[in-house]
Amino acid sequence: MRDFAIISDSCCDLDAGLRARFGIDYIPMRIIYGENDIPASLDWEQISSKEFYDLMRRGVRIRTAQINTDEFKEVFSKILSGGKDVMYIACSSALSNSYKSSLPARDEILKEFPESKIYCIDSRNACMGLGMICMTASDLRAEGKSIDETAAWIEEHKQEVNQFATVENLNYLKRAGRVSTTSAVFGGLLQVKPIIISDADGQNAAVEKVKGRKNSMARLADLFKETYRDNPHQRVCVCHADAPEAAEELKALVKERMPDKNIEVITAGIGPIIGATTGPGTLAVYCYGKEMTFRASAAK
Repeated sequence: MRDFAIISDSCCDLDAGLRARFGIDYIPMRIIYGENDIPASLDWEQISSKEFYDLMRRGVRIRTAQINTDEFKEVFSKILSGGKDVMYIACSSALSNSYKSSLPARDEILKEFPESKIYCIDSRNACMGLGMICMTASDLRAEGKSIDETAAWIEEHKQEVNQFATVENLNYLKRAGRVSTTSAVFGGLLQVKPIIISDADGQNAAVEKVKGRKNSMARLADLFKETYRDNPHQRVCVCHADAPEAAEELKALVKERMPDKNIEVITAGIGPIIGATTGPGTLAVYCYGKEMTFRASAAK
């Protein structure tokens, strides 16, 4: 059976330690601010996490750029030339066009390597929801599953990845065009915190509003408990955007709600692509749970 490489993009938020542990690589997207146009490194190579989020606190506009087709072609060709097949697990196509850009690259490169396989998978997730799917793909590969079997498992179970997130300041979502100016102003005055999920289409949707930071964190933990399901590949991920102390507090709340579960809880930083939209102070928890069927588009 032919071995395969697992790659993702800057939205997976897997740091160097996790990528090494699970044998996962990624193709960087790009971030643009002022005169700077740099790779969106998950290891913060050209700008530190603190510097990045401080820029946002000062009101600096940060834009993001997807991976283009030529970049995919270069990476796919290099991996196939090395004797491995390719599994690219992409950020939700509802949030980024990188998945769509990977498809023509796949089709063109497979003409050069007709005996090889390239799977491009729309994860319908981002941040550590995407990261969890990548880690599960690595688990399956380590168990001896083929690239076909691994891809089939992901397609069957990716809607079981649940995200519950909240932001500290609605103004960052306003700048990114995710909420109205009126909502941001009144939300700030009233200390209203949205509870954000990733819906069945892979789109982020605010489904609740909670007053106050502490209450929003408790609500994330409660929603986690409600959706949690045992899964052989279960991991729980708590993520933060330059808010390590709050993340530890959220992690403790999550553990309180699963005292009988001996499950790994991973704490991770939110990388530059997701962070550029949600802003500093964002918190999120991810786990395998109930299948996500809610669609924000149908609820409007």
